[in-house]
Order: sequence, then C-alpha cells, then structure tokens
Amino acid sequence: MSIVAERLQNITERVTAACAKAGRVPGSVKLLLATKTVTPAIIRQALINKRNYVGENKVQELTQKYPYLKSEDVEFHFIGHLQTNKVKEVTKYAHCIQSIDRIKLVQAIDRQMQKEGRSINVLLQVNTSYETSKFGIDPEDALSFAREVSAYDTLKVKGLMTIGLFSAEQEKVRKCFRLLRSLKEQIASLGLPNAEMEELSMGMSGDFDTAIEEGATMVRIGTALFGQRQYPDSYYWNEQKQNS
Repeated sequence: MSIVAERLQNITERVTAACAKAGRVPGSVKLLLATKTVTPAIIRQALINKRNYVGENKVQELTQKYPYLKSEDVEFHFIGHLQTNKVKEVTKYAHCIQSIDRIKLVQAIDRQMQKEGRSINVLLQVNTSYETSKFGIDPEDALSFAREVSAYDTLKVKGLMTIGLFSAEQEKVRKCFRLLRSLKEQIASLGLPNAEMEELSMGMSGDFDTAIEEGATMVRIGTALFGQRQYPDSYYWNEQKQNS
C-alpha cells in the first residue's frame, strides 16, 4: 500500500468518525482532493471512488493536469481566487467554480457561458473569519449577493464555500463553519431561482472533522493526504487582492 493510500484510509476513518459523532451518514460528505503542486501520477493513487473530486487553486495547474486526468472519473473544481481574465481558460476544464466572490466575476462568467450556450455550477465564497487577508464576501452581504447571482441563468448556485480561521483553537474555527451553515439555510429559505444550495464546502486537513460536525458536505483535503507542500498555504490563499 502506498503512503497516499495509507493516508487516504486514515482520512476516511476520520470522516466516518466525525459523521458518527454528528449523527450523519459518511456518504453525505464528499472528499475533494486539494492537489496543488501534486503530480497526476500521485493524484491517481487517491482516485479510488466511483466519482472523484479534484480541486485546483491555480489556473496553470488546472490546465496542465486536466489532459492527464480527464479519462478518470474526475470532477474538477476550481477553488482559488479567479481573475476575470482567466475565466475562459478555467471554464474549459472546471465543472464547478467554488470561489465566486464579486459580481464582476459573475458577469465575466455569464458572458463566457452565453457564448458557449451552457451553464456552470458555482459556490459563493464567504469570508466567515473576517480576515482581511482572505477573499470572499462578508457574511452580512451573503443574502443580497446570492439574490444578485441567482439572476444569471448561466450560473447554477450549488451552495457556499469558506476557508475557516487559521487557528489551533477549534471552537473559534467552528464558529466560521456554523456561520456558513446558517447562511446556507437562510439563502435556501429564499427560494431563489438557479440556487439549489446543496453544498457546504468547508474544512481542510487541520479542521475537517469539525467542519463535518457542523454540516460540511465537501471537505478539501491536501496536506493530510499528499504531505507538506514546498510553499506555505499563504502562497495559495493569501494572494494580493486585485479588482479584476
């Protein structure tokens, strides 16, 4: 058994335990492989499910890896900050964009989808930790933003995404996840068009147990499965904010 397979087994056991603690069925939680800097050969070692979910932060990595994994039963999600000038490139390969955080981006995606005559699944990213270094809409703006996005037929809102507080104090992290779940329920109650609100993408290697307890339907696992990266998480998450 490879080290990736061993780690995957351990993660699966943790998911099962967290689901049991929360009174949930393990199958209700999807495992999204956060594959930044990971080669296709290594990624394949973790593709053991009938449906696998792969998440990329960088446009270049998504475009480079797609040809090597497209024959697998893989659904690609883009989970990094997306600039409007990269929309055409990302929508070629991503089945879902999890980082919808501003109307300018929504409009750019809408234009591209109208050109292609199709739609794309998206998640709205919420900055539940209120950290200025992170992208995402403020929680107080989530409902109004959801209303705006739902007016675009080419974007199918499937739920919400957040990056929890980077803290060893799990109860502080838990508040972020609890807030996202509350926002999901509030938006779902609005009955908006083009908004099914099925997914809560929250929780990463250090906190996914807590996220599952708070209702996560998708957890993004990278380090716990593939090991430490060459670059710190800040290289991928705390990008310099731009208006594009």
